[in-house]
Amino acid sequence: MGRDTSICAIDYVAKRIGENLELLEEIAGNSDNIDYGEMIDVVTGPDEAITAFTSRGIENLQEFLADVRTWQGGMRQFLIEQNCDPARIERIMANEPR
Repeated sequence: MGRDTSICAIDYVAKRIGENLELLEEIAGNSDNIDYGEMIDVVTGPDEAITAFTSRGIENLQEFLADVRTWQGGMRQFLIEQNCDPARIERIMANEPR
């Protein structure tokens, strides 16, 4: 029987798709941003977990990023609406394509 689904940790996803890890963490912080079941928490200890994505979840994440970047105000406005820390917004925006 072959494997149909794999999951990738959020830090690996960031490297794989060339995105800022903090940006992906902000997006993952609101489960409404990614289709249900495509983003999961992997428990690594009693009070520890990492976020991971299915293959479709990674595609969904990339589609979400592309969409947000077309909005008026783009990524900065999205982060502001997510109540992201201003210092974190500046770190994320320093890596955003112009």
